[in-house]
Amino acid sequence: MLKVKEAVIVEGKYDKQRLSEFLSATIIPTSGFRVFKDKEKQRLIRKLAEEQGIVVMTDSDKAGLVIRNFLKGIVPLDKIKQCYVPQIAGKEKRKSETSKEGLLGVEGLSHQVLYDALLACGADVGQDVQQNKPSEPMTKGDMFEMGLSGRENSAVLRKRLMESLGLPTYLSCNALLDVINTLYSKEEILDKLQSI
Repeated sequence: MLKVKEAVIVEGKYDKQRLSEFLSATIIPTSGFRVFKDKEKQRLIRKLAEEQGIVVMTDSDKAGLVIRNFLKGIVPLDKIKQCYVPQIAGKEKRKSETSKEGLLGVEGLSHQVLYDALLACGADVGQDVQQNKPSEPMTKGDMFEMGLSGRENSAVLRKRLMESLGLPTYLSCNALLDVINTLYSKEEILDKLQSI
């Protein structure tokens, strides 16, 4: 697995799945154009940009360009790296027909093509994910022990925690765990839970 210091912003969950096959990184999908109105997701992206920088890897079609330009408007330019994937004609395996423009999206590209694109944009590949990242990351077991998963009121507690941290309140347990391990220490989360 390759480590990428920056958070990688992609369009959708299938793009995230593709990158997760070979990258150890925080990967955040915009859910397509939903990011335009999703203030919580915008705050999360800005926070990640401030903490570790972001790499924007959208599809090489017109929709990808629109999302890329929107993100350039909400994140300081010195905190963002633009990762352009090549325009390759084709169709993703899960789709019955090609996209409107007939191009493969991030999800349909090979690991090598995606890796080359990350290198070309100057992403910090192969280094420690974050210098100030806690040496002992939170685990799913910790989430259970803290009452954030597997308990009767876990969903309520997770939502209150996400609200207090300024995170999107719809994050899944796994997504919340990724964000916590990127931005916070286990001790900070314990302190926050005691105060809510």
